Amino acid sequence: MKKEIANWGNYPVMESNEQQFSFDDQLQQLVKDSHHFIPRGNGRCYGDASLGGQTISTLKYDKILSFDTQQGVFECQSGLVLDQILEVIVPKGWFLPVTPGTKFITVGGAVGSDVHGKNHHVDGSFSNHIVDMDVVLANGQVLTCSPTQHADLFEATCGGMGLTGMISRVKFRLKKIETSYIKQKQIKADNLEHIIRLFDEYKDYTYSVAWIDCLKKGKGFGRSILILGEHATVDDLNDKQRKDPLQLPKKKQITFPFNLPSWVLNTFTVKAFNFLYYGKNFKKEINNVVGYEPFYYPLDAILHWNRGYGKKGFIQYQFVVPMHAKQGLIEILQRISQEGIGSFLAVLKVFGKQESLISFPEEGYTLALDIPVRKGLFEFLDELDQIVLKYGGRLYMSKDARMKPEVLEAGYPRLDEFKAIVKKYNPDGKIRSTQSDRLLLTTN
Repeated sequence: MKKEIANWGNYPVMESNEQQFSFDDQLQQLVKDSHHFIPRGNGRCYGDASLGGQTISTLKYDKILSFDTQQGVFECQSGLVLDQILEVIVPKGWFLPVTPGTKFITVGGAVGSDVHGKNHHVDGSFSNHIVDMDVVLANGQVLTCSPTQHADLFEATCGGMGLTGMISRVKFRLKKIETSYIKQKQIKADNLEHIIRLFDEYKDYTYSVAWIDCLKKGKGFGRSILILGEHATVDDLNDKQRKDPLQLPKKKQITFPFNLPSWVLNTFTVKAFNFLYYGKNFKKEINNVVGYEPFYYPLDAILHWNRGYGKKGFIQYQFVVPMHAKQGLIEILQRISQEGIGSFLAVLKVFGKQESLISFPEEGYTLALDIPVRKGLFEFLDELDQIVLKYGGRLYMSKDARMKPEVLEAGYPRLDEFKAIVKKYNPDGKIRSTQSDRLLLTTN
């Protein structure tokens, strides 16, 4: 079925012939018969990673295959969405080992982007918790892979943007919890130096993330709010919460009804938002117990919040620079402040160590910015790319819509090895996306 599709950033928008399947034999036949295609889950990556002239949607391939409630091992088809998993595992005392900032992604998407969360410095990325998975190759053959079985396929599939094959089944380990609540601590940081010190001071917390004001200048440059969390125990709860410590949150969602006009998003409105957001915490430190949804998924409460960036869409620009290169972080924030390109959602996190072939995380600081598409933006981001590379960093492919191939090559030292594995399992470039062609990952 031909339709217009876009990912979460609503840029770019393109026409695609989308096909769907529900059963294994349908999937294998689709893969064999397709001239070229890219797997597509729920479209919650930001750029063009799951866009192409032909897409194969996994959303109807969403069955739970097994759940060991004693050992905490979960197995499912790749089209199952994290929200559906949480509804099953949380009441049984388990949680996702790693989750990004939205619960509306598929398991296949979580693997293809090798998602990270607020706990990367402790638990690593999603791939660290996979037991094994099945991948349907370009020729229709199904291979089971793991860190020890067809290890090259496993490593290139984790973070490989769907280019090695269609992920069909994933088995992964869960995290044991006593309650569905989070013991949260929020601390206001006066400036960038302060927030970096706080990240180090509280590095033993399982979950940490900071909202950062990327437009503030002067002594308040980089002012932030650090948000820390641990899974709450029953003893942390009040009497009402203790009655059902593993209860699921009530479904409370509002919908962003239309695309905002582009003129609404400007330096003045972003500065006003930042002032109010930073000022909402009257105390220097706030400690409370909250449900898991407002802690992990605050924006999921607003359906279609991406419409707030207007019809032209937006770019999420996410990079990482090594721990020793915090000057790179400073330079980029200074350029953003000088340019007046603000972001309502500027999120700073710390990554732990990770040895990987193509996954995005490496030990260091990662900053994600949502920026509306406008004239001159891409040229400005090209300039930021060079600062990232100067300090030994790289960009996240799952958020990318405009990176140049040489930037990818400079940021990922094992890129040639990744390309060779893709060529081995996808020899004719049958599995390809708009992004993979742009980045020269699947050109013949």
